[in-house]
Amino acid sequence: MSDVYLSSGPDAGAVLARLREDAPLVQCITNSVVVNFTANALLAAGASPVMADVPGEARECARVASALLVNLGTPRAEQREAMREAVAAAGAAGTPWVLDPVGVGALSLRTDFARELLADGPAVIRGNASEILALAGAGGRGRGVDAADDVEQTAGIARELARSTGAVVAVSGPVDLIADGGRVVRVHGGDPLLTRVTGAGCALGAIVGAAVAAAGGDAFAGAVAAHVLYAEAAERAAAVAPAPGGFAVALLDALATVEPAALAAREPLLAGAGAGA
Repeated sequence: MSDVYLSSGPDAGAVLARLREDAPLVQCITNSVVVNFTANALLAAGASPVMADVPGEARECARVASALLVNLGTPRAEQREAMREAVAAAGAAGTPWVLDPVGVGALSLRTDFARELLADGPAVIRGNASEILALAGAGGRGRGVDAADDVEQTAGIARELARSTGAVVAVSGPVDLIADGGRVVRVHGGDPLLTRVTGAGCALGAIVGAAVAAAGGDAFAGAVAAHVLYAEAAERAAAVAPAPGGFAVALLDALATVEPAALAAREPLLAGAGAGA
């Protein structure tokens, strides 16, 4: 099948412009390794982070947040309880939430817990190829948080996972793949240095939440916009900082300075295909 191009819904540039105008409040229940970087990435992009991740408080926050990120990187018992509270409250309030199944497939506790959370209806599931395959029960050869599977292997599985859960499924890799059950879009670009910075993928999950809120709850448009923004920012960062330490700082700077028009100019790189892809 030849490539076609995304032509409906808010474009990535419009979503970024609205994100910066609205500054959506994104509640992050995320892992202890990446809290600071995730908060800074949200601030740089134009959103407002809140890291409310304890029982009781997590429920309250989810009721008023614009979006919620649930990241399973360090799923200690208290945090798992906060996640249960938050996703239930988000569902009751109509707050879109993103599930980032970090390390699923490699470790059984988080794998079982991620599948439990699927019943609460995430708007977006975002992970690497191995995590998505494992979450769908299709194998997956992850080693800790690292993927050992190819993104293209997940195309059919991602689409089926989207259909069965009602979520948009976003698979990160050299070419990102985003599926909603009917559409599959590939976002080209970015830079390999993203894999050399702790928290780069986790921060993307938070930005997906912010973009979904900015897109008025359109999970597909928000997920695509977030990945396009990240690809553009990573390329700009790598151009000025070709090693991991400088790249991490430059990525934050790029997230803050990418213009909406630059994302609109990337639209032809969104090589998408219909359900038969």
